[in-house]
Amino acid sequence: MSGVREAVIVDAVRTPVGRGKAGGALADVHPIDLLAGTLEALVGRTGLDPALVEDVICGCAQQVGEQSGNIGHNASLAAGFPETVPGTTINRQCGSSQQAAAFAAQGVIAGAYDVVVACGVESMSAVPIGSSRPRSRGERTAARYPDGLVNQGVSAELVARRWKLGRDDLDAYAAESHRRAAQAWADGFFDAEVVPVGEHRTDETVRAGTTAEGLAGLRPSFRTAESEARFPEIDWSITPGNSSPLTDGASAVLIMDADRAEQLGLRPRARFHAFSVVGDDPLLMLTGPIPATHTVLARGGLGLDDIDAYEVNEAFASVPLAWAHEFGADPERLNPRGGAIALGHALGSSGTRLLTTLLHHLEATGGRYGLQTMCEAGGMANGTIIERI
Repeated sequence: MSGVREAVIVDAVRTPVGRGKAGGALADVHPIDLLAGTLEALVGRTGLDPALVEDVICGCAQQVGEQSGNIGHNASLAAGFPETVPGTTINRQCGSSQQAAAFAAQGVIAGAYDVVVACGVESMSAVPIGSSRPRSRGERTAARYPDGLVNQGVSAELVARRWKLGRDDLDAYAAESHRRAAQAWADGFFDAEVVPVGEHRTDETVRAGTTAEGLAGLRPSFRTAESEARFPEIDWSITPGNSSPLTDGASAVLIMDADRAEQLGLRPRARFHAFSVVGDDPLLMLTGPIPATHTVLARGGLGLDDIDAYEVNEAFASVPLAWAHEFGADPERLNPRGGAIALGHALGSSGTRLLTTLLHHLEATGGRYGLQTMCEAGGMANGTIIERI
């Protein structure tokens, strides 16, 4: 026994991603069932007795309708976990399940857990984006931001303008995301991380033939008379093609104390190295990954050159491109298997989905350190560094 508690990842899985609309591959799967199947697969692959799980911490962004009432606990019951296993559901918007993994790992390090599951789910077919949006932000918020805040699409336009990212840059990046994701599927790189949902085994949103030229014909999504009047300087370049599509999906990660994993005869695959969570300008909103990365690198005693792969969520192409410009990042290490533009952004699931993909990529390539970060509504962002064992 080392005497120092270390949080490790034993396994990580995700569903294939379905289009978040009527007729999508997973549209008829209840979100509780979608997550339950993922939890069942997670413990089934390792042979872990689910009675040993001390908590299920679930991320979900739209906690209304079929995703209300603590979907994390409901899914663990639906998965057949013993009734003695508790569960909770948290919301840090797009980063909900990345925060779930951080809370789980930090609980292990602190001694609150030995065995814990972090997971996430979002059925954007069942619960459309914006379903949980408040009717107003209250008088005090309005007083602090008298000009008002904006939706994420307009924020993505503001980010593109600040970092001088043109339409060609955004569309070229989006096409490359699809190319990388399609190549990863063709090479079998996703096989180890994806658990089928019925007959559905692959991501529905990846389009292998996507080209920048084809994307160039799409109209901007967020250009309105009101937004043009407020921001006449914007060139309006964010389209459905260089944004993440609405999707359905679930993902889950089994996290343990390293000594407990050894006692159970389970192989740790990576350890959590450092964490960060930050707030940033809520008008720009999507720039949080930049300070989150600065903070997590400093806490981990690392530079970006030490990181073998970085998963920066592709909510919009301008987000990872601005991040990469800020850090002078190696484009080959940025979302090497494609990102959310191709693989979808099932809000509450995305954090543990990125973590799952990052872990499997490090193992496939022999990389040591991986970093993940994502923008979150309101200007927040999480950062996580893992180290492959």
